[in-house]
Amino acid sequence: MPNQTSSLDLMFQALADPARRSMVERLSRGPASVSELARPLAMSLPAVMQHLAMLEAGGIVSSAKVGRVRTCQIRPEALSLAEQWINQRRTQWERRLDRLGDFLADTADEEDLK
Repeated sequence: MPNQTSSLDLMFQALADPARRSMVERLSRGPASVSELARPLAMSLPAVMQHLAMLEAGGIVSSAKVGRVRTCQIRPEALSLAEQWINQRRTQWERRLDRLGDFLADTADEEDLK
């Protein structure tokens, strides 16, 4: 579990930045070169490379260099770890809210009987 937690931490850290989320959004439509990812962002190419390194460290993006062009692509299977974590939390809260709803309904029924 500690290794999974570490991976999850890196993934959420990578997704914490709006520029990185923008890159992930673009890559969700298909592979793109670094220069294509950098084009809409108001930052230098070295800064874009640092952001991409963070996305790669988080396991969200992979890249390959062919000649002078580095192409990036999303790793959709990597996002399943975050999805599982979020779904587990959602399930827990839905159960809690269901129990609260049941409790409130029982309390209202008791009040009606008085």
